[in-house]
Amino acid sequence: MAFILALDQGTTSTRSIVFDERGQRLGMAQIALEQHFPEPGWVEHDATLIWHDQLATAQAAIAKAGISPSELSAIGVTNQRETVVLWDRATGTPLHRAIVWQDRRTADACALIAEKPGIDQMVRERTGLGVDPYFSASKIAWLLDNVDGARERAVAGELAVGTIDSWLVYNLTAGASHITDATNASRTLLFDTRIGRWDSELCALFGVPEALLPRVVRSSGVIGMSASDVLGASIPIGGVCGDQQASLVGNGGFSAGDAKVTFGTGIFALMHTGRQRPASNTLALTVAAQIGDELEYALEGSIFMGGAIVQWIVEQLHVAESPQAAQALAESVPDSNGVVLVPALTGLGAPEWDPYARGAIFGLTRGANSAHIARAAMESIPLQVGDLMGAMTADSGHALHSLRADGGVTVNTLVMQTLADVLGIRVETAALAESTALGAAYLAGLAVGVWSKPEDLAILRAVGHTFEPNPAASDHIAHLRILWAEAVKRSLKWERD
Repeated sequence: MAFILALDQGTTSTRSIVFDERGQRLGMAQIALEQHFPEPGWVEHDATLIWHDQLATAQAAIAKAGISPSELSAIGVTNQRETVVLWDRATGTPLHRAIVWQDRRTADACALIAEKPGIDQMVRERTGLGVDPYFSASKIAWLLDNVDGARERAVAGELAVGTIDSWLVYNLTAGASHITDATNASRTLLFDTRIGRWDSELCALFGVPEALLPRVVRSSGVIGMSASDVLGASIPIGGVCGDQQASLVGNGGFSAGDAKVTFGTGIFALMHTGRQRPASNTLALTVAAQIGDELEYALEGSIFMGGAIVQWIVEQLHVAESPQAAQALAESVPDSNGVVLVPALTGLGAPEWDPYARGAIFGLTRGANSAHIARAAMESIPLQVGDLMGAMTADSGHALHSLRADGGVTVNTLVMQTLADVLGIRVETAALAESTALGAAYLAGLAVGVWSKPEDLAILRAVGHTFEPNPAASDHIAHLRILWAEAVKRSLKWERD
């Protein structure tokens, strides 16, 4: 029996899971990650703590699996993307907290760049992305310009920068490897996804010295060995992949037209497009997990507030004591009584892409209560996905016949049933909630021969629950979507106005 360790570093937690060759989970450990909000719209993480927690969970997961580190065939790494760390190459010490993908501090800088004639079109043609603070480039530039001496040291080659995958691999290999994979590189605004390499003109545009950047590798392939004193054995690192592309792999999405939605802190939808590189003005074109020599692509839509909006109504509005209690509260009423909640607390992602939008609650009357607000919050999740998938099917040319869903919010049956009703198609939830970690394990296992080809993995996929659209809800859903569209329209560009 082969065993693979998956390191899954997410936005709100750090975890490690040991899988066997059947894709079964043998041992898991997880630690919540503290969030830092130094200013409105700013989000940061402690990079040193991330590594310490990742190491601790890896050791605990191996112990729970009842194996020794030397029995591991490979390590797979998956990570929250776009979040950046800047560190000293010699000491491995971060120079600043990691700037998280949700952070909007560079919105004005991105707006100035995008306003230059022809720039936004050029960036889209090369990267498949729009100029937005969500992506890594402007975050790197901010670190260089706001940490004393950082830009000069970067030019001198003393510093390294990378997304969380780079940071974890650097520490796993005791500083021997500074790498990233094509999926993570494709989320930086510095990577030409047409040819698969860093782009010197894009680096100059955003003010990022190329000497800082990691070497780009395939998502599946042995890129180095863990240092023997890190986990107690030298283990091949066989898979590195951004969390959303890893989730697509974990859901068996290897063919054009396969689509999945991950419901975590945010909501992330990917549709595999094969070697087709479709253009879109509202969605991101991203690199799908690179298994062979050729790049393959996916259309992606990112929504900033998914499970986070449920967390917000629990922790900030105090309408319920837990997400489970919030769901029960929402289900205590038959509908939202005309209340619509737009969860633009950190701006709106796809398909609007408006960092200046702000959250709002519309339709309040004397008859509205906390249950209606809770239900409106729950409904905002599938309503956002409905807009996103409509744009995705239009731009890709692939009809959507069913949708694969994973992530923590999939346990919320109200959200999942409403999603099926909004989309009008079957929604299948993953039997294993940790599809992202499973995808990283699959990529690592492919690299070392645990599985010989992706087709071997598709047959391992198991469905948890299936939700079919309810025809009796169609009129209500149609009316709800009209209210939703109007509410979103009114929330746009709120801060700038």
